[in-house]
Amino acid sequence: MFRTLWTAASGMTAQQTNIDTISNNLANVNNIGFKKSRAFFQDLIYQEIKPAGAISAAGLTHPTGIQVGLGTKVSAIEKVHSQGSFQNTDVDLDIAIEGDGYFQFQLPNGDIGYTRAGSLKVDANGNLTNENGYLLEPAVTIPENTTSIAFGEDGTISVTTPDQEEAQEIGQIELVRFINPAGLKSIGKNFYIPSGASGEAVAGVPGEENFGTIAQGVLEMSNVSVVEDMVNMITAQRAYEINSKAIQTADDMLQVVNSLKR
Repeated sequence: MFRTLWTAASGMTAQQTNIDTISNNLANVNNIGFKKSRAFFQDLIYQEIKPAGAISAAGLTHPTGIQVGLGTKVSAIEKVHSQGSFQNTDVDLDIAIEGDGYFQFQLPNGDIGYTRAGSLKVDANGNLTNENGYLLEPAVTIPENTTSIAFGEDGTISVTTPDQEEAQEIGQIELVRFINPAGLKSIGKNFYIPSGASGEAVAGVPGEENFGTIAQGVLEMSNVSVVEDMVNMITAQRAYEINSKAIQTADDMLQVVNSLKR
């Protein structure tokens, strides 16, 4: 049986995964704080027919060997944590990180989830949450009679109430970062949790120790480039197509072999 059949099949399977990855990027192009993914490939094992450096019958050394590759596979799908574009909303509770860092929210299971999505809400108890009701960590409670809220670049949260002339500081946003953000595990809803590859979360104050600063009234959109992903999709489609033609070619060759005995 030709190696081509299984080799090309591995190429089609890898490109199918690549298309799945690109499709997920495009599906989330308008998702706040979404980080795109990219697939990496590596070749499979090789069938060695003649090793390099083998001695021929004439006593000569072959400078090169003969190895036939057996296909490809997806080696990794990496999240790209580059800065996304900003969208001006003029909404007081919309905040974004300019630079490094992640917001912290308490997940329903009690763990802390990390995200770049900064569309904050206020629940019935006055707590700052995300759109799913997950509490901001450290927790901040907005007074009931608040007339305006302001976020400083350093993450300080100040509110104005009718009975006070000056803004009153009520809390502080704390950011975290990881030595290897590409190792974070995506759990959906724009959240990440640490893994064995990401390292431990390092907390800090916005604007200090290379942490990003807080911008109010803007949201960080996804870092997906539609043009780039469309080009990647066309390339993946062509690669998938050429692998299918390789299978068809191998099948035609087998058909020729079968017809020789007639």
